[in-house]
Amino acid sequence: MMINPKEGVEINSGVEKKLRLFARLLAKANERVRLVGPSDENVIYEEHIKDVLAALRPLGAFPPGSRFADIGTGGGIPGTVWCAARPDIEGVMADSVGKKIKIAREISEALGLRNAAFVNARSEDLAAREREAFDAASARAVADSRVTAEYLAPLVKVGGILIAFKGAKVYDEIDLPAQLWRKLGLGAPSLAPYSVSDKKLYLLTWRKIAPCPNRYPRKPGEAKQYPWWAK
Repeated sequence: MMINPKEGVEINSGVEKKLRLFARLLAKANERVRLVGPSDENVIYEEHIKDVLAALRPLGAFPPGSRFADIGTGGGIPGTVWCAARPDIEGVMADSVGKKIKIAREISEALGLRNAAFVNARSEDLAAREREAFDAASARAVADSRVTAEYLAPLVKVGGILIAFKGAKVYDEIDLPAQLWRKLGLGAPSLAPYSVSDKKLYLLTWRKIAPCPNRYPRKPGEAKQYPWWAK
């Protein structure tokens, strides 16, 4: 499947209105708990919401009823955005910080979303409960791409995709032999460049080609402390 975010993603006026409201509510909540960098609703919409809409193309390959997991969701980006844009798929947004999940859930309820669930959990905890249960899993601004791959791989079904949003440093983070990614059950990573507010960004995806070995996920902290690709 070709991924080309540069072509843009069309959303109808109803979805745009809902996403504008999301930006407004997130900006207001951000004054109490840091959920996203800026507290200006226009900046949130232009630089964060528009950013994650780039992933609607690969997500569009999934039929109604498909499920995705969003790790380290913070205030609900990207998960809440995707649930608003695609009400026919289901999202489980996870974050280890309880205050963030509480606020993200409240915002989702204010938007009237019925396809969004929120859990106060680390990726390792969610994978222990719902191992390889999702059609897709995502992370944005969570960790190095190789660490992110370890967080997400145990969550996704064979045939599903892993999604990460990255900047220019991504090339250094994925410079591994293709066969090494198979240690996580993944195919070689794929990059698609796009721009948001004149910033060059990259949509990074992996296809899940085989079951993830049972030793993953490891205990919290081990993914960063003991790199899987260095073994």
